[in-house]
Amino acid sequence: MCASGKYSSRGPALIPRMKTKHRIYYITLFSVVLLGLIATGMFQFWPHSIESTADWGLDRRSVHDAPLIRLPVSNPIPERGDLSCRMHTCFDVYRCGYNPKNRIKVYIYPLQRFVDEVGVPISSTGLSREYNNLLSAISDSEFYTDDVTRACLFVPSIDVLNQNSLRIRETAQALAMLPRWDKGMNHLLFNMLPGGPPDYNTALDVPRDRALLAGGGFSTWTYRQGYDVSIPVYSPLSADVELPERQPGPRRYFILSSQTAIHREYRAELERLKEENGEALLLLDKCSNLSQGVASARKRCYKGQVFDYPQILQESSFCVVLRGARLGQATLSDVLQAGCVPVILADSYILPFSEVLDWKRASVVIPEEKLPEMYTILKSIPHRQVEEMQRQARWFWDAYFSSMKAIGMTTLQIINDRIYPYAACTYEQWNNPPLVKWSSVNSPLFLPLIPPRSPGFTAVVLTYDRIESLFRVITEISKVPSLAKLLVVWNNQNKSPPEDSLWPKIAAPLKVVRTKENKLSNRFFPYDEIETEAVLAIDDDIIMLTSDELQFGYEVRERIPCISLGYLSHCQPKAFLLIQSKYF
Repeated sequence: MCASGKYSSRGPALIPRMKTKHRIYYITLFSVVLLGLIATGMFQFWPHSIESTADWGLDRRSVHDAPLIRLPVSNPIPERGDLSCRMHTCFDVYRCGYNPKNRIKVYIYPLQRFVDEVGVPISSTGLSREYNNLLSAISDSEFYTDDVTRACLFVPSIDVLNQNSLRIRETAQALAMLPRWDKGMNHLLFNMLPGGPPDYNTALDVPRDRALLAGGGFSTWTYRQGYDVSIPVYSPLSADVELPERQPGPRRYFILSSQTAIHREYRAELERLKEENGEALLLLDKCSNLSQGVASARKRCYKGQVFDYPQILQESSFCVVLRGARLGQATLSDVLQAGCVPVILADSYILPFSEVLDWKRASVVIPEEKLPEMYTILKSIPHRQVEEMQRQARWFWDAYFSSMKAIGMTTLQIINDRIYPYAACTYEQWNNPPLVKWSSVNSPLFLPLIPPRSPGFTAVVLTYDRIESLFRVITEISKVPSLAKLLVVWNNQNKSPPEDSLWPKIAAPLKVVRTKENKLSNRFFPYDEIETEAVLAIDDDIIMLTSDELQFGYEVRERIPCISLGYLSHCQPKAFLLIQSKYF
Protein backbone atom coordinates (compact mmCIF):
# COMPACT_ATOMS: atom_id res chain seq x y z
CA MET A 1 0.00 0.00 0.00
CA CYS A 2 2.72 2.58 1.12
CA ALA A 3 4.79 1.94 -2.00
CA SER A 4 1.94 2.52 -4.48
CA GLY A 5 1.10 5.89 -2.89
CA LYS A 6 4.75 7.10 -3.07
CA TYR A 7 5.08 6.66 -6.90
CA SER A 8 1.52 7.61 -7.79
CA SER A 9 2.46 10.44 -10.19
CA ARG A 10 4.91 8.55 -12.69
CA GLY A 11 5.89 5.17 -11.38
CA PRO A 12 2.94 3.13 -12.44
CA ALA A 13 3.43 4.20 -16.03
CA LEU A 14 7.27 3.60 -16.34
CA ILE A 15 8.24 0.61 -14.14
CA PRO A 16 6.31 -2.13 -15.90
CA ARG A 17 7.97 -1.32 -19.25
CA MET A 18 11.53 -1.34 -17.73
CA LYS A 19 11.04 -4.72 -15.99
CA THR A 20 9.88 -6.41 -19.19
CA LYS A 21 12.87 -5.19 -21.19
CA HIS A 22 15.52 -6.28 -18.67
CA ARG A 23 13.79 -9.57 -17.95
CA ILE A 24 14.20 -10.67 -21.57
CA TYR A 25 17.86 -9.64 -21.54
CA TYR A 26 18.74 -11.54 -18.36
CA ILE A 27 16.78 -14.61 -19.36
CA THR A 28 18.61 -14.73 -22.67
CA LEU A 29 22.02 -14.31 -20.99
CA PHE A 30 21.25 -16.96 -18.38
CA SER A 31 20.12 -19.40 -21.06
CA VAL A 32 23.34 -18.97 -23.04
CA VAL A 33 25.48 -19.54 -19.94
CA LEU A 34 23.46 -22.60 -18.92
CA LEU A 35 23.73 -24.16 -22.38
CA GLY A 36 27.50 -23.56 -22.34
CA LEU A 37 27.88 -25.33 -19.00
CA ILE A 38 25.81 -28.29 -20.17
CA ALA A 39 27.83 -28.63 -23.38
CA THR A 40 31.12 -28.47 -21.43
CA GLY A 41 29.96 -31.16 -19.05
CA MET A 42 28.90 -33.44 -21.86
CA PHE A 43 32.27 -33.01 -23.59
CA GLN A 44 34.18 -33.84 -20.42
CA PHE A 45 32.20 -36.82 -19.24
CA TRP A 46 30.59 -38.33 -22.34
CA PRO A 47 32.56 -41.36 -23.67
CA HIS A 48 34.74 -40.35 -26.63
CA SER A 49 34.30 -42.36 -29.79
CA ILE A 50 37.08 -40.67 -31.74
CA GLU A 51 40.64 -41.53 -30.80
CA SER A 52 43.77 -39.61 -31.62
CA THR A 53 45.30 -40.85 -34.86
CA ALA A 54 48.66 -41.10 -33.11
CA ASP A 55 47.34 -43.26 -30.28
CA TRP A 56 47.88 -47.01 -30.70
CA GLY A 57 45.19 -49.32 -29.44
CA LEU A 58 44.11 -52.40 -31.36
CA ASP A 59 41.39 -53.06 -28.82
CA ARG A 60 39.83 -49.75 -29.92
CA ARG A 61 40.47 -50.12 -33.65
CA SER A 62 39.25 -52.66 -36.16
CA VAL A 63 41.61 -54.31 -38.61
CA HIS A 64 38.87 -53.98 -41.23
CA ASP A 65 38.90 -50.21 -40.81
CA ALA A 66 42.66 -49.93 -41.46
CA PRO A 67 43.82 -48.33 -44.71
CA LEU A 68 44.27 -50.71 -47.63
CA ILE A 69 47.76 -50.70 -49.21
CA ARG A 70 48.25 -52.38 -52.59
CA LEU A 71 51.71 -53.84 -53.31
CA PRO A 72 52.89 -53.65 -56.93
CA VAL A 73 54.84 -56.67 -58.14
CA SER A 74 57.77 -54.40 -58.94
CA ASN A 75 58.15 -53.21 -55.35
CA PRO A 76 61.67 -53.74 -53.95
CA ILE A 77 62.45 -56.68 -51.66
CA PRO A 78 64.83 -56.36 -48.68
CA GLU A 79 68.06 -58.31 -48.52
CA ARG A 80 67.95 -61.78 -47.01
CA GLY A 81 69.51 -60.70 -43.72
CA ASP A 82 73.04 -60.02 -42.58
CA LEU A 83 74.33 -62.78 -40.27
CA SER A 84 77.26 -60.56 -39.28
CA CYS A 85 75.02 -57.88 -37.77
CA ARG A 86 75.80 -56.75 -34.24
CA MET A 87 74.57 -53.82 -32.18
CA HIS A 88 77.59 -51.72 -33.12
CA THR A 89 77.31 -52.41 -36.87
CA CYS A 90 73.58 -52.66 -37.74
CA PHE A 91 71.94 -50.60 -34.99
CA ASP A 92 72.05 -46.81 -34.66
CA VAL A 93 72.30 -46.18 -30.92
CA TYR A 94 72.42 -42.42 -31.52
CA ARG A 95 68.71 -42.51 -32.25
CA CYS A 96 68.16 -43.55 -28.65
CA GLY A 97 70.07 -40.64 -27.15
CA TYR A 98 70.31 -39.87 -23.47
CA ASN A 99 67.33 -39.62 -21.18
CA PRO A 100 67.12 -39.49 -17.38
CA LYS A 101 65.16 -42.76 -17.19
CA ASN A 102 67.65 -44.72 -19.35
CA ARG A 103 64.79 -46.14 -21.34
CA ILE A 104 64.45 -46.70 -25.08
CA LYS A 105 61.40 -45.34 -26.87
CA VAL A 106 59.43 -47.68 -29.13
CA TYR A 107 57.18 -46.55 -31.97
CA ILE A 108 54.48 -48.81 -33.42
CA TYR A 109 53.53 -48.25 -37.04
CA PRO A 110 49.86 -47.48 -37.74
CA LEU A 111 47.79 -50.48 -38.68
CA GLN A 112 47.49 -51.15 -42.42
CA ARG A 113 46.13 -53.93 -44.61
CA PHE A 114 48.57 -55.03 -47.30
CA VAL A 115 47.32 -56.83 -50.41
CA ASP A 116 48.91 -57.73 -53.72
CA GLU A 117 47.93 -56.28 -57.10
CA VAL A 118 44.85 -58.50 -57.38
CA GLY A 119 43.71 -57.81 -53.80
CA VAL A 120 44.89 -60.98 -52.07
CA PRO A 121 46.13 -60.27 -48.48
CA ILE A 122 49.78 -60.98 -47.64
CA SER A 123 48.64 -63.03 -44.62
CA SER A 124 45.96 -65.70 -44.44
CA THR A 125 45.13 -64.85 -40.82
CA GLY A 126 45.52 -61.09 -40.68
CA LEU A 127 46.38 -59.94 -37.17
CA SER A 128 46.52 -62.76 -34.61
CA ARG A 129 45.26 -62.40 -31.08
CA GLU A 130 48.78 -62.97 -29.78
CA TYR A 131 50.30 -60.18 -31.85
CA ASN A 132 47.39 -57.93 -30.94
CA ASN A 133 48.14 -58.52 -27.25
CA LEU A 134 51.85 -57.93 -27.81
CA LEU A 135 51.39 -54.57 -29.53
CA SER A 136 48.81 -53.48 -26.98
CA ALA A 137 51.22 -54.32 -24.15
CA ILE A 138 53.97 -52.25 -25.76
CA SER A 139 51.60 -49.32 -26.30
CA ASP A 140 50.63 -49.40 -22.61
CA SER A 141 54.23 -49.58 -21.39
CA GLU A 142 56.75 -46.89 -20.50
CA PHE A 143 58.72 -47.83 -23.62
CA TYR A 144 56.05 -46.53 -25.98
CA THR A 145 56.10 -43.21 -27.80
CA ASP A 146 53.67 -41.84 -30.40
CA ASP A 147 56.31 -39.38 -31.61
CA VAL A 148 58.17 -41.07 -34.45
CA THR A 149 61.00 -38.52 -34.22
CA ARG A 150 61.78 -39.60 -30.63
CA ALA A 151 61.74 -43.33 -31.36
CA CYS A 152 64.80 -45.51 -30.85
CA LEU A 153 63.09 -48.74 -31.96
CA PHE A 154 60.36 -49.34 -34.54
CA VAL A 155 57.87 -52.21 -34.41
CA PRO A 156 55.79 -52.90 -37.56
CA SER A 157 52.09 -53.71 -37.27
CA ILE A 158 52.72 -56.60 -39.67
CA ASP A 159 52.19 -59.92 -37.90
CA VAL A 160 55.04 -62.36 -38.66
CA LEU A 161 54.67 -64.53 -35.54
CA ASN A 162 53.70 -67.59 -37.62
CA GLN A 163 55.56 -67.94 -40.89
CA ASN A 164 53.09 -70.59 -42.09
CA SER A 165 50.42 -67.91 -42.50
CA LEU A 166 52.59 -65.52 -44.54
CA ARG A 167 53.35 -64.94 -48.18
CA ILE A 168 57.12 -64.52 -47.91
CA ARG A 169 57.79 -62.24 -50.87
CA GLU A 170 54.82 -59.93 -50.32
CA THR A 171 55.53 -59.62 -46.57
CA ALA A 172 59.08 -58.57 -47.35
CA GLN A 173 57.78 -55.97 -49.81
CA ALA A 174 55.42 -54.61 -47.14
CA LEU A 175 58.31 -54.21 -44.72
CA ALA A 176 60.35 -52.35 -47.31
CA MET A 177 57.46 -49.87 -47.78
CA LEU A 178 57.53 -48.74 -44.15
CA PRO A 179 58.42 -45.03 -44.03
CA ARG A 180 61.35 -45.45 -41.64
CA TRP A 181 62.57 -48.86 -42.84
CA ASP A 182 66.07 -47.71 -43.91
CA LYS A 183 67.23 -51.28 -44.64
CA GLY A 184 65.70 -52.50 -41.38
CA MET A 185 67.87 -50.31 -39.16
CA ASN A 186 66.47 -50.16 -35.60
CA HIS A 187 63.42 -52.26 -36.53
CA LEU A 188 62.28 -55.20 -34.39
CA LEU A 189 60.34 -58.21 -35.70
CA PHE A 190 58.71 -60.87 -33.50
CA ASN A 191 58.53 -64.45 -34.83
CA MET A 192 57.75 -67.67 -32.94
CA LEU A 193 57.18 -70.27 -35.65
CA PRO A 194 59.93 -69.92 -38.27
CA GLY A 195 60.55 -72.02 -41.35
CA GLY A 196 58.25 -74.43 -43.04
CA PRO A 197 58.26 -77.88 -44.62
CA PRO A 198 60.41 -79.59 -45.57
CA ASP A 199 63.42 -77.68 -44.19
CA TYR A 200 61.91 -75.93 -41.14
CA ASN A 201 64.62 -73.27 -40.95
CA THR A 202 65.38 -71.98 -37.47
CA ALA A 203 64.92 -68.29 -38.32
CA LEU A 204 62.25 -66.33 -40.15
CA ASP A 205 62.59 -66.78 -43.92
CA VAL A 206 61.15 -63.34 -44.74
CA PRO A 207 63.98 -61.12 -46.11
CA ARG A 208 64.45 -58.40 -43.50
CA ASP A 209 67.71 -56.50 -44.17
CA ARG A 210 69.29 -55.45 -40.86
CA ALA A 211 66.21 -55.74 -38.65
CA LEU A 212 66.56 -57.29 -35.21
CA LEU A 213 64.70 -60.56 -34.82
CA ALA A 214 63.06 -61.77 -31.65
CA GLY A 215 62.78 -65.41 -32.67
CA GLY A 216 61.32 -68.50 -31.05
CA GLY A 217 63.45 -71.27 -32.53
CA PHE A 218 67.00 -70.07 -33.03
CA SER A 219 69.88 -72.46 -33.48
CA THR A 220 73.54 -71.64 -33.04
CA TRP A 221 73.76 -71.31 -36.83
CA THR A 222 71.11 -68.59 -37.22
CA TYR A 223 71.31 -66.73 -33.92
CA ARG A 224 73.27 -63.47 -34.00
CA GLN A 225 74.80 -63.30 -30.52
CA GLY A 226 74.19 -59.97 -28.82
CA TYR A 227 71.87 -58.78 -31.61
CA ASP A 228 68.88 -61.07 -31.96
CA VAL A 229 66.78 -62.06 -28.94
CA SER A 230 65.77 -65.67 -28.41
CA ILE A 231 62.17 -65.75 -27.17
CA PRO A 232 59.89 -68.63 -26.13
CA VAL A 233 57.16 -70.14 -28.28
CA TYR A 234 54.03 -68.92 -26.54
CA SER A 235 51.63 -71.65 -25.45
CA PRO A 236 47.93 -70.81 -25.96
CA LEU A 237 47.15 -73.06 -23.00
CA SER A 238 48.77 -70.45 -20.75
CA ALA A 239 45.73 -68.22 -21.15
CA ASP A 240 43.12 -70.99 -21.26
CA VAL A 241 44.28 -73.30 -18.45
CA GLU A 242 45.20 -72.09 -14.99
CA LEU A 243 47.58 -74.33 -13.06
CA PRO A 244 47.86 -73.43 -9.37
CA GLU A 245 51.43 -73.32 -8.14
CA ARG A 246 52.46 -76.58 -6.52
CA GLN A 247 54.97 -76.87 -3.72
CA PRO A 248 58.32 -78.36 -4.77
CA GLY A 249 59.04 -81.93 -3.77
CA PRO A 250 58.75 -85.58 -4.88
CA ARG A 251 55.93 -86.34 -7.29
CA ARG A 252 54.09 -89.37 -8.61
CA TYR A 253 56.33 -89.82 -11.66
CA PHE A 254 60.05 -89.26 -11.95
CA ILE A 255 60.15 -88.55 -15.71
CA LEU A 256 57.27 -87.66 -18.01
CA SER A 257 57.18 -87.28 -21.79
CA SER A 258 54.06 -85.63 -23.21
CA GLN A 259 55.05 -84.47 -26.70
CA THR A 260 53.30 -85.79 -29.77
CA ALA A 261 54.68 -86.35 -33.28
CA ILE A 262 58.28 -86.74 -32.13
CA HIS A 263 60.80 -88.61 -34.26
CA ARG A 264 60.33 -92.37 -34.22
CA GLU A 265 63.93 -92.93 -33.07
CA TYR A 266 63.34 -90.76 -30.00
CA ARG A 267 60.04 -92.50 -29.37
CA ALA A 268 61.72 -95.91 -29.56
CA GLU A 269 64.42 -94.85 -27.09
CA LEU A 270 61.84 -93.46 -24.66
CA GLU A 271 59.89 -96.71 -24.85
CA ARG A 272 63.07 -98.63 -24.04
CA LEU A 273 63.64 -96.42 -21.00
CA LYS A 274 60.04 -97.04 -20.00
CA GLU A 275 60.58 -100.79 -20.12
CA GLU A 276 63.72 -100.50 -17.98
CA ASN A 277 62.31 -98.18 -15.32
CA GLY A 278 58.63 -99.06 -15.18
CA GLU A 279 56.27 -96.70 -13.37
CA ALA A 280 59.00 -94.10 -12.77
CA LEU A 281 58.57 -92.96 -16.37
CA LEU A 282 55.24 -92.01 -17.95
CA LEU A 283 55.28 -91.96 -21.75
CA LEU A 284 52.26 -90.14 -23.21
CA ASP A 285 51.17 -89.67 -26.80
CA LYS A 286 48.32 -88.28 -28.83
CA CYS A 287 44.92 -89.84 -28.11
CA SER A 288 43.79 -91.78 -31.18
CA ASN A 289 40.21 -92.31 -30.01
CA LEU A 290 39.34 -88.61 -29.66
CA SER A 291 38.07 -86.27 -32.36
CA GLN A 292 40.31 -83.43 -33.44
CA GLY A 293 39.89 -80.03 -31.82
CA VAL A 294 40.48 -78.14 -28.59
CA ALA A 295 39.42 -81.08 -26.45
CA SER A 296 41.94 -83.35 -28.17
CA ALA A 297 44.77 -80.84 -27.72
CA ARG A 298 44.17 -80.89 -23.96
CA LYS A 299 44.38 -84.67 -23.63
CA ARG A 300 47.23 -87.20 -23.67
CA CYS A 301 46.97 -90.96 -23.60
CA TYR A 302 48.91 -94.04 -22.53
CA LYS A 303 47.52 -97.46 -23.44
CA GLY A 304 43.94 -96.26 -23.47
CA GLN A 305 44.27 -94.24 -20.27
CA VAL A 306 43.41 -90.56 -20.82
CA PHE A 307 45.15 -87.73 -18.95
CA ASP A 308 44.33 -84.03 -18.79
CA TYR A 309 47.02 -81.87 -20.35
CA PRO A 310 48.84 -79.80 -19.14
CA GLN A 311 47.61 -80.75 -15.64
CA ILE A 312 49.40 -84.10 -15.79
CA LEU A 313 52.75 -82.28 -16.01
CA GLN A 314 52.42 -81.30 -12.35
CA GLU A 315 52.61 -84.99 -11.41
CA SER A 316 56.25 -85.40 -12.50
CA SER A 317 59.61 -84.18 -11.21
CA PHE A 318 61.20 -84.01 -14.68
CA CYS A 319 59.52 -83.39 -18.04
CA VAL A 320 61.17 -84.17 -21.38
CA VAL A 321 61.39 -81.42 -24.02
CA LEU A 322 62.61 -82.89 -27.32
CA ARG A 323 63.16 -81.17 -30.64
CA GLY A 324 60.29 -81.59 -33.06
CA ALA A 325 60.07 -80.34 -36.61
CA ARG A 326 61.17 -77.04 -35.05
CA LEU A 327 63.70 -76.45 -32.31
CA GLY A 328 61.44 -74.13 -30.32
CA GLN A 329 58.62 -75.95 -28.57
CA ALA A 330 55.53 -74.58 -26.80
CA THR A 331 55.89 -77.63 -24.54
CA LEU A 332 58.72 -75.83 -22.74
CA SER A 333 56.31 -73.14 -21.57
CA ASP A 334 53.75 -75.72 -20.40
CA VAL A 335 56.41 -77.60 -18.44
CA LEU A 336 57.64 -74.46 -16.69
CA GLN A 337 54.09 -73.47 -15.77
CA ALA A 338 53.62 -76.88 -14.14
CA GLY A 339 56.76 -76.40 -12.02
CA CYS A 340 58.25 -79.49 -13.65
CA VAL A 341 61.99 -79.38 -14.35
CA PRO A 342 62.45 -79.41 -18.16
CA VAL A 343 64.93 -81.93 -19.52
CA ILE A 344 65.94 -80.32 -22.81
CA LEU A 345 67.30 -82.56 -25.58
CA ALA A 346 67.64 -80.25 -28.58
CA ASP A 347 71.21 -79.82 -29.77
CA SER A 348 72.18 -76.30 -30.89
CA TYR A 349 68.93 -74.79 -29.52
CA ILE A 350 69.33 -71.25 -28.14
CA LEU A 351 67.18 -71.29 -25.02
CA PRO A 352 64.72 -68.39 -24.56
CA PHE A 353 66.25 -65.25 -23.06
CA SER A 354 69.48 -67.16 -22.42
CA GLU A 355 71.32 -63.85 -22.74
CA VAL A 356 70.12 -63.00 -19.23
CA LEU A 357 68.55 -66.16 -17.74
CA ASP A 358 70.68 -68.84 -16.09
CA TRP A 359 69.01 -72.01 -17.32
CA LYS A 360 71.21 -74.23 -15.14
CA ARG A 361 69.02 -73.09 -12.25
CA ALA A 362 65.78 -74.33 -13.79
CA SER A 363 66.52 -77.08 -16.31
CA VAL A 364 68.73 -79.98 -17.28
CA VAL A 365 70.23 -79.82 -20.78
CA ILE A 366 71.34 -83.20 -22.16
CA PRO A 367 72.90 -83.87 -25.59
CA GLU A 368 70.57 -85.83 -27.83
CA GLU A 369 73.07 -88.68 -28.07
CA LYS A 370 72.85 -89.04 -24.27
CA LEU A 371 69.11 -89.81 -24.32
CA PRO A 372 69.75 -93.47 -23.40
CA GLU A 373 71.55 -92.23 -20.25
CA MET A 374 68.86 -89.72 -19.27
CA TYR A 375 67.45 -91.70 -16.34
CA THR A 376 70.90 -92.25 -14.80
CA ILE A 377 71.85 -88.59 -15.23
CA LEU A 378 68.67 -87.33 -13.57
CA LYS A 379 68.93 -89.81 -10.71
CA SER A 380 72.32 -88.35 -9.78
CA ILE A 381 70.80 -84.91 -9.01
CA PRO A 382 70.25 -84.37 -5.24
CA HIS A 383 66.63 -84.07 -4.06
CA ARG A 384 67.19 -80.62 -2.59
CA GLN A 385 68.54 -79.36 -5.88
CA VAL A 386 65.53 -80.77 -7.75
CA GLU A 387 63.18 -78.87 -5.43
CA GLU A 388 65.02 -75.62 -6.02
CA MET A 389 64.93 -76.17 -9.79
CA GLN A 390 61.17 -76.81 -9.62
CA ARG A 391 60.69 -73.54 -7.81
CA GLN A 392 62.91 -71.68 -10.26
CA ALA A 393 61.12 -73.20 -13.27
CA ARG A 394 57.74 -71.95 -12.09
CA TRP A 395 59.15 -68.48 -11.37
CA PHE A 396 60.71 -68.28 -14.84
CA TRP A 397 57.26 -68.94 -16.29
CA ASP A 398 55.52 -66.37 -14.09
CA ALA A 399 58.09 -63.68 -14.84
CA TYR A 400 58.98 -64.26 -18.50
CA PHE A 401 56.71 -66.83 -20.22
CA SER A 402 53.18 -66.42 -18.88
CA SER A 403 51.80 -63.94 -21.45
CA MET A 404 52.62 -62.10 -24.65
CA LYS A 405 53.05 -59.03 -22.49
CA ALA A 406 55.71 -60.76 -20.38
CA ILE A 407 57.53 -61.94 -23.50
CA GLY A 408 57.39 -58.51 -25.14
CA MET A 409 58.51 -56.56 -22.07
CA THR A 410 61.39 -58.97 -21.42
CA THR A 411 62.55 -58.59 -25.03
CA LEU A 412 62.49 -54.79 -24.83
CA GLN A 413 64.29 -54.82 -21.46
CA ILE A 414 67.10 -56.96 -22.90
CA ILE A 415 67.55 -54.52 -25.79
CA ASN A 416 67.34 -51.62 -23.34
CA ASP A 417 70.12 -53.16 -21.21
CA ARG A 418 72.38 -53.36 -24.26
CA ILE A 419 71.88 -49.68 -25.08
CA TYR A 420 72.18 -48.46 -21.49
CA PRO A 421 74.55 -51.04 -19.97
CA TYR A 422 75.40 -48.83 -16.99
CA ALA A 423 71.76 -49.04 -15.92
CA ALA A 424 71.19 -52.68 -16.90
CA CYS A 425 69.50 -55.23 -14.66
CA THR A 426 71.92 -57.40 -12.70
CA TYR A 427 72.23 -61.18 -12.80
CA GLU A 428 70.43 -61.36 -9.47
CA GLN A 429 67.55 -59.20 -10.69
CA TRP A 430 67.03 -61.39 -13.72
CA ASN A 431 67.39 -64.75 -11.95
CA ASN A 432 66.54 -64.43 -8.26
CA PRO A 433 62.86 -64.85 -7.37
CA PRO A 434 61.77 -62.02 -5.06
CA LEU A 435 61.59 -62.78 -1.35
CA VAL A 436 62.90 -66.32 -1.81
CA LYS A 437 65.73 -67.63 0.30
CA TRP A 438 67.51 -70.63 -1.11
CA SER A 439 67.30 -73.31 1.49
CA SER A 440 70.56 -75.09 0.84
CA VAL A 441 72.98 -72.94 -1.18
CA ASN A 442 73.63 -69.46 -2.44
CA SER A 443 75.54 -70.61 -5.50
CA PRO A 444 73.68 -70.19 -8.80
CA LEU A 445 74.98 -73.61 -9.84
CA PHE A 446 73.40 -75.27 -6.79
CA LEU A 447 76.64 -76.94 -5.83
CA PRO A 448 76.72 -78.25 -2.27
CA LEU A 449 78.92 -76.10 -0.08
CA ILE A 450 81.12 -78.51 1.87
CA PRO A 451 84.17 -77.72 3.99
CA PRO A 452 87.49 -78.62 2.45
CA ARG A 453 88.75 -82.06 3.44
CA SER A 454 92.35 -80.99 3.12
CA PRO A 455 94.19 -77.65 3.41
CA GLY A 456 96.19 -76.18 0.56
CA PHE A 457 95.49 -76.58 -3.13
CA THR A 458 95.73 -79.26 -5.80
CA ALA A 459 97.66 -78.41 -8.96
CA VAL A 460 96.12 -79.95 -12.08
CA VAL A 461 98.59 -79.88 -14.98
CA LEU A 462 97.22 -80.67 -18.43
CA THR A 463 99.81 -82.16 -20.75
CA TYR A 464 100.12 -83.96 -24.07
CA ASP A 465 103.72 -84.55 -25.13
CA ARG A 466 105.96 -81.73 -23.89
CA ILE A 467 107.89 -83.75 -21.31
CA GLU A 468 110.76 -81.34 -20.68
CA SER A 469 108.46 -78.36 -20.21
CA LEU A 470 106.12 -80.45 -18.03
CA PHE A 471 108.94 -81.43 -15.67
CA ARG A 472 110.03 -77.80 -15.32
CA VAL A 473 106.48 -76.76 -14.40
CA ILE A 474 106.23 -79.59 -11.83
CA THR A 475 109.54 -78.62 -10.26
CA GLU A 476 108.51 -74.97 -9.92
CA ILE A 477 105.03 -75.74 -8.53
CA SER A 478 106.50 -78.17 -5.98
CA LYS A 479 108.23 -75.23 -4.30
CA VAL A 480 104.90 -73.61 -3.32
CA PRO A 481 104.36 -74.17 0.44
CA SER A 482 100.57 -74.59 0.10
CA LEU A 483 100.72 -77.34 -2.53
CA ALA A 484 98.82 -80.38 -1.22
CA LYS A 485 98.90 -82.60 -4.29
CA LEU A 486 99.98 -82.48 -7.92
CA LEU A 487 97.76 -84.16 -10.50
CA VAL A 488 99.02 -84.62 -14.08
CA VAL A 489 96.27 -85.11 -16.65
CA TRP A 490 97.84 -87.11 -19.49
CA ASN A 491 95.87 -86.18 -22.64
CA ASN A 492 97.81 -88.32 -25.15
CA GLN A 493 96.03 -91.58 -25.96
CA ASN A 494 98.71 -92.69 -28.41
CA LYS A 495 101.66 -92.50 -26.04
CA SER A 496 102.28 -93.67 -22.48
CA PRO A 497 103.52 -91.34 -19.72
CA PRO A 498 107.22 -91.49 -18.74
CA GLU A 499 108.38 -94.20 -16.38
CA ASP A 500 108.17 -93.48 -12.65
CA SER A 501 111.92 -93.15 -12.31
CA LEU A 502 112.03 -90.24 -14.77
CA TRP A 503 109.63 -87.96 -12.92
CA PRO A 504 110.97 -85.11 -10.73
CA LYS A 505 111.33 -85.97 -7.06
CA ILE A 506 109.00 -83.68 -5.09
CA ALA A 507 107.70 -83.64 -1.54
CA ALA A 508 103.99 -83.46 -2.43
CA PRO A 509 102.12 -86.50 -3.74
CA LEU A 510 102.15 -86.77 -7.54
CA LYS A 511 99.47 -88.67 -9.45
CA VAL A 512 99.11 -89.25 -13.21
CA VAL A 513 95.62 -89.65 -14.69
CA ARG A 514 95.21 -90.94 -18.26
CA THR A 515 92.21 -89.66 -20.23
CA LYS A 516 90.09 -91.49 -22.78
CA GLU A 517 89.77 -88.51 -25.15
CA ASN A 518 92.05 -85.62 -26.01
CA LYS A 519 89.94 -82.71 -24.74
CA LEU A 520 90.99 -79.41 -23.15
CA SER A 521 88.03 -79.69 -20.78
CA ASN A 522 89.68 -82.69 -19.07
CA ARG A 523 91.43 -80.24 -16.76
CA PHE A 524 88.06 -79.40 -15.16
CA PHE A 525 86.91 -82.95 -14.44
CA PRO A 526 86.19 -83.47 -10.69
CA TYR A 527 88.74 -86.25 -10.19
CA ASP A 528 88.46 -88.27 -6.99
CA GLU A 529 92.12 -87.50 -6.33
CA ILE A 530 91.23 -83.85 -5.69
CA GLU A 531 90.71 -83.49 -1.95
CA THR A 532 91.06 -79.73 -1.60
CA GLU A 533 88.64 -76.90 -2.14
CA ALA A 534 91.13 -74.83 -4.13
CA VAL A 535 92.42 -76.12 -7.46
CA LEU A 536 95.10 -74.62 -9.69
CA ALA A 537 94.61 -75.55 -13.39
CA ILE A 538 97.77 -74.87 -15.36
CA ASP A 539 99.19 -75.86 -18.74
CA ASP A 540 102.47 -77.71 -19.13
CA ASP A 541 104.24 -74.79 -20.85
CA ILE A 542 103.63 -72.10 -18.22
CA ILE A 543 107.14 -71.50 -16.87
CA MET A 544 107.12 -67.76 -16.21
CA LEU A 545 105.40 -67.94 -12.81
CA THR A 546 107.45 -68.21 -9.65
CA SER A 547 106.57 -70.15 -6.53
CA ASP A 548 106.14 -66.86 -4.64
CA GLU A 549 103.56 -65.64 -7.14
CA LEU A 550 101.59 -68.87 -6.93
CA GLN A 551 101.65 -68.78 -3.12
CA PHE A 552 100.45 -65.18 -3.17
CA GLY A 553 97.55 -66.09 -5.49
CA TYR A 554 96.51 -68.92 -3.18
CA GLU A 555 96.59 -66.70 -0.09
CA VAL A 556 94.49 -64.03 -1.77
CA ARG A 557 91.99 -66.68 -2.80
CA GLU A 558 91.78 -67.93 0.78
CA ARG A 559 91.12 -64.47 2.18
CA ILE A 560 88.61 -63.46 -0.51
CA PRO A 561 87.11 -66.68 -1.90
CA CYS A 562 84.85 -64.85 -4.37
CA ILE A 563 87.59 -62.81 -6.02
CA SER A 564 88.30 -63.24 -9.72
CA LEU A 565 91.89 -64.22 -10.42
CA GLY A 566 92.40 -65.17 -14.03
CA TYR A 567 89.53 -67.65 -14.23
CA LEU A 568 88.23 -68.20 -10.72
CA SER A 569 84.63 -69.33 -10.56
CA HIS A 570 82.66 -67.25 -8.09
CA CYS A 571 82.08 -68.69 -4.64
CA GLN A 572 82.17 -72.31 -5.74
CA PRO A 573 83.77 -75.26 -4.02
CA LYS A 574 86.87 -76.62 -5.72
CA ALA A 575 87.29 -73.21 -7.37
CA PHE A 576 89.82 -73.14 -10.17
CA LEU A 577 92.53 -70.62 -10.84
CA LEU A 578 93.22 -71.17 -14.53
CA ILE A 579 96.61 -70.31 -15.97
CA GLN A 580 96.36 -71.18 -19.64
CA SER A 581 98.78 -71.45 -22.52
CA LYS A 582 98.96 -68.58 -24.97
CA TYR A 583 98.37 -71.10 -27.77
CA PHE A 584 94.77 -71.81 -26.77
